[in-house]
Amino acid sequence: MNTYLERATEKYEADYLAEALMIESDNGQIGNRSGMVWISGGKFTMGGEDHQSLQDEQFLHDVYINGFWMDATEVTNVQFKAFVDATGYITQAERNPAAQRMMMPGIDKDSLPTVPFSWCFHQPQNKYGTLRPEDWWVAVPGADWKHPQGPSSNIIGKDNHPVIHLSWYDAIAYCKWTGKRLATEAEWEYAARGGLDKNAYPWGEVLNFKKANYWQGDFPSLFLNRDGYVKTAPVKHFEPNPYGLYDMAGNVWEWCLDWYDFDYYSYKKGTKLVSNPLGPKRSADPTTKDAPLKVIRGGSFLCSESYCSGYRVSTRMKSAPCTGSEHIGFRCVRN
Repeated sequence: MNTYLERATEKYEADYLAEALMIESDNGQIGNRSGMVWISGGKFTMGGEDHQSLQDEQFLHDVYINGFWMDATEVTNVQFKAFVDATGYITQAERNPAAQRMMMPGIDKDSLPTVPFSWCFHQPQNKYGTLRPEDWWVAVPGADWKHPQGPSSNIIGKDNHPVIHLSWYDAIAYCKWTGKRLATEAEWEYAARGGLDKNAYPWGEVLNFKKANYWQGDFPSLFLNRDGYVKTAPVKHFEPNPYGLYDMAGNVWEWCLDWYDFDYYSYKKGTKLVSNPLGPKRSADPTTKDAPLKVIRGGSFLCSESYCSGYRVSTRMKSAPCTGSEHIGFRCVRN
C-alpha cells in the first residue's frame, strides 16, 4: 500500500509559506487589539506529569514568557470571511488536493480524491474491535471552510463558530493580513493555564462538560452529547479561563507557530529556566519519520478521556501544516 506519509518537498513547503507571506496587511487591522486579551509575562512550569500525561509532555521545565496580546477566541467564520472578501484568498482545501496530507498509516495515497477535498469525521459503523484513525477520517471532496461537511453543507447561522478546514499556511496568511502571528507552543500553554499552577485544565483539576466542548463517551463509538454540541460550538459559549480566554480546551485544535519534535522537552532537561522558546528548527516524530508536522494545542470536540484527552493544557499534538480538517482552527497573538 502506498500510504500518505511522505514529506512534501522543501520547495513545495517554501512556496506555500512565501504565498501566505505575500498577503498585504490591512491598515485597519494593524495595531488593532479589539477582541484581544493582554497576557502579562511571567514564569510557569511547562509539561504534564499526571496519569494522563503522554511521553512527549513529561519532561517538566520552567519557562519564562514575555507579555503578549492574545485573541480571546478562536478565529471565527465571520472574521475569516472578512479576510477572504478583502484579499480573494483561496484556502488549500479549496484548490490543492496534493496538499491535503494527514499523517496516518493506512491511508492509501492512490485512493484519495484528485479534486479539492478536506478531512471530515464520520463515526464508525463498526463499534467493536480495534479502531484506527483511518476508520473515522474520510476525505470528502468539496469540504472546506464554507462547506464543513461537503458541498451540501454551509455555515449559515454559524458566523461565531470557529473557522475550520484551514492549513497552517492558511492561518499564517490570515495572520499576515491582520498584522498578528500564531502563538508559540510555550505562549499557548502559558496562556491556557490562566495563571494557575500545574493545572490539568484551563479552569482547574476536574473535567467538566459544562466547561468545554469535547466528546463525552467512549470515542469514537459511543457519543453521549451531554454538552449539546455534536461538532463545533459558538465561541464564548463556555466560560473563559482566569485570563479571559475562551475555548482553550476543546471545540477545535489550534495551530501554533512551532514545528513539532517528540523529544523537544527532553532537550530542556537540566536547564534552570528557558526564556521565550521558539520550538525546534525542524519537526521530528518517530511515528511519521521525516514528515513535516506543526504543533496543535487545546483539543477539539472529538477529544475524550478514552482517547487523546487533548483538552488538557499540557497535551501536545501535531498535524501536517499543509492539511486542514474539520476539527482544527486557530487564534492569533500580537507582541
